[in-house]
Amino acid sequence: MVPAGDQAEEAIVADAGKEEAEVRAAMGVEQDGKFSMTSLLWHGGSVWDAWFSCASNQVAQVLLTLPYSFSQLGMLSGLLLQVFYGLMGSWTAYLISVLYVEYRARKEKEGVSFKNHVIQWFEVLDGLLGPYWKAAGLAFNCTFLLFGSVIQLIACASNIYYINDRLDKRTWTYIFGACCSTTVFIPSFHNYRIWSFLGLGMTTYTAWYLAIAAAVHGQVDGVTHSGPSKMVLYFTGATNILYTFGGHAVTVEIMHAMWKPQKFKYIYLVATLYVFTLTLPSASAMYWAFGDALLTHSNAFSLLPRSGWRDAAVILMLIHQFITFGFACTPLYFVWEKAIGMHGTRSVLARALARLPIVVPIWFLAIIFPFFGPINSAVGALLVSFTVYIIPSLSHILTYRSASARLNAAEKPPPFLPSWSGMFVVNVFVVAWVLVVGFGLGGWASVTNFIKQIDTFGLFAKCYQCPPRAHAGAPLPAPPRH
Repeated sequence: MVPAGDQAEEAIVADAGKEEAEVRAAMGVEQDGKFSMTSLLWHGGSVWDAWFSCASNQVAQVLLTLPYSFSQLGMLSGLLLQVFYGLMGSWTAYLISVLYVEYRARKEKEGVSFKNHVIQWFEVLDGLLGPYWKAAGLAFNCTFLLFGSVIQLIACASNIYYINDRLDKRTWTYIFGACCSTTVFIPSFHNYRIWSFLGLGMTTYTAWYLAIAAAVHGQVDGVTHSGPSKMVLYFTGATNILYTFGGHAVTVEIMHAMWKPQKFKYIYLVATLYVFTLTLPSASAMYWAFGDALLTHSNAFSLLPRSGWRDAAVILMLIHQFITFGFACTPLYFVWEKAIGMHGTRSVLARALARLPIVVPIWFLAIIFPFFGPINSAVGALLVSFTVYIIPSLSHILTYRSASARLNAAEKPPPFLPSWSGMFVVNVFVVAWVLVVGFGLGGWASVTNFIKQIDTFGLFAKCYQCPPRAHAGAPLPAPPRH
């Protein structure tokens, strides 16, 4: 007799194989294996597509705020917390993938078909744990993705200002809100193949530009490295790093776009290891060069002298933020489509028009709270803590709390931790740590800092952290050399 878990996995593989054949046929791919250009550029579902999506989505505008976090944390804490939260995030992404496979396996046994339906995290929670967990997952996930999209718009305005300061940042937010609204035309994560590939190349260039430019620039005169100096700054910086490696609110949607989703298990970890090669050198080099000056410059571009290399990095990050906006918004589009009965509609235009109301509140919130940097930490502490760390860990504990559930599990414990008790201990540690350090101390620090920004700059700030201008159209002053 084949074990229940193996039967479930075989069912998913078989179903995924059928879906792959249908998708390839729909895209005009011939039986002899010849790929059309449309399929090559537009429609992905392989392990590589998932890896590019995870790596590209994980580090976007946050790359520019990590040096700011290092100035709050100090060099040692900055390096250690990146590794710590990177591994913790990979663990909870693994848990999400296991729960997805479990949910889908159970539904497959009941004869449920997911053709023309994208499985989402709140549906996994509903199927495994009931409606209260569905409500919690839906509330936290949607709110996080909403503010994740807001952050991308804020970042677009913050970055373009360092190329063209003729318009203030609020005006740039209006413009990029209109540009990013075109993501309503991208049907699903299947269609991010070329965008994910390009996005990762763009962040790779930007990260290494920051590292090399800081090293070439050298330390500014009288540079100081006083971090950590205040507890509120320390935990604000820590929650920004928590946010950095909490990008797996779209894990289920990325998995569902794969032809064989059970292969996702370690993709996020491998993506994180690559992201380390971008975040660790760039943040540490910038902090080494500019030190405490970063405390008042949350965007790393603001301290580097203008050059063709910097302008290229700014432009590439703008394009990547458009892509990441789409990544964050697409699950929200799906939720909205399901709510109004449009999710099964095949017309791309009809779905695009139905999605537009989602963009309006994102646009509005980006104009109200233009605090590039501090908003990351607030979202990390209040939303990411629960969405991608606490809820997945608790869900795994409760899903496999009975002996029968563990016996019939679609996925057994991983080889590196081959016992249910070991997984339970790790999950309890994650919940306790993030609840106390991430949500508790991090929430206090980030909200305190966020309120300070409101008091200093006000809501609807026209040009957050912009240098004083002598007259309209005046060039940006050179960054001060401390």
